[in-house]
Amino acid sequence: MALLTIGLNHTTAPVDLREQVAFDAETLPDALARLRTAVPGVRESAILSTCNRTELFLAVDSIESVEIEAWLAHYHRVDAETLKPHLYRFDQLRAAQHMMRVAAGLDSLVLGEPQIMGQFKDAIRSARDAKAMGTELESAFAKVLSVAKRVRTETAIGRNPVSVAYASVVLAGRIFSDLGQCQVALVGAGETIQLVAEHLLEQGVTRLDVINRTLANAEVLAAAIGGHAYPLDGLSDAICRADIVISSTGSLVPILGKGAVERALKVRRYKPMFMVDLAVPRDIEPEVGDLEAVYLYTVDDLEAVIQEGKASRLEAAAEAERLIDAALDDWQRELRGYRAVDTIRMLREDVQQVAEAESQRALRLLESGKSPEEAIQQLARQLTNKFLHGPTVALRSAAERGDLSLLEAANRLFDLSETEEKP
Repeated sequence: MALLTIGLNHTTAPVDLREQVAFDAETLPDALARLRTAVPGVRESAILSTCNRTELFLAVDSIESVEIEAWLAHYHRVDAETLKPHLYRFDQLRAAQHMMRVAAGLDSLVLGEPQIMGQFKDAIRSARDAKAMGTELESAFAKVLSVAKRVRTETAIGRNPVSVAYASVVLAGRIFSDLGQCQVALVGAGETIQLVAEHLLEQGVTRLDVINRTLANAEVLAAAIGGHAYPLDGLSDAICRADIVISSTGSLVPILGKGAVERALKVRRYKPMFMVDLAVPRDIEPEVGDLEAVYLYTVDDLEAVIQEGKASRLEAAAEAERLIDAALDDWQRELRGYRAVDTIRMLREDVQQVAEAESQRALRLLESGKSPEEAIQQLARQLTNKFLHGPTVALRSAAERGDLSLLEAANRLFDLSETEEKP
């Protein structure tokens, strides 16, 4: 199996480039289908696309000949030379190690954040639904998820939750002295916004509006948190009431522009407004940050806040890395074992053929009147000669050439005890 991972993340690319190469749920099946037909050598594929990363996991015929970078740039209509410096590429065990670190939350913007495990599983599910996966990636992902689960259960990496959602709430608490007095507008109803809502409730926030394109989803979340639900066309009115706006939708274009926020500020008499855009592509136009009384942050701006929560997880992360290293050692031994399968099979077939032929010869000796003792002795001699002829010739030839490595290998292979040479 040739395993290959290509991608970019929050450490290698800015948010404006990440949003250009992001895959949304609607276009993902098409992307997976095109990837397999447009790039020779790609047998299986899966794509993980979140606000912080876009990664392609592939089973390929030849790592050297697969040109995924060019396909990714072409698919998203991004200049290949602009994209290339921001991409990383891992193969074989390094690809497996990277996948394990991603699934375990060790490569996340927030160390140990739990959402990535669900996003990883969603990527696998999407690839299965698109029939883009086979036995090679299925086997790899099974190992990856097994290790990630062990990291979650056997280390403290998931304790003291810190995430982009939590960092948003922490930052809001630095702008407003009492979050319990703030009106909050949550735009979106997905997992990230749900986590934001949970953290806000923990901080005593009670006035919550949920605005979402699908009103039914907004109503479900609003009911769970004691808030009010509105359709997306109610966003302009909602931000007029909001001290805090936190947005995370799957929209491909901004849903909140500078003009709408300017109107809201006038209604609010320029009372400060704290806004966090957690979406990639962005939900809020960057120009909104130029307005007075608006504090606009993106996922990249949360880095400093997030760093404060990493210290408590570093020890657990080191332990998680050891678990991954051990799993990779097991995986490597397994891969090495696969290389011996064909050789062992052919050896057994050859030996079996010789054994069957000599058994028939021994039976014929018995039928001709030879004694059992004589037939058995003949069988033993023939088997010994047939089995050892090839190895004997090869060892003698190697010794004559001065190739002692084959002699040493034979000693190890057959567990031969060395004897002193006699004069």
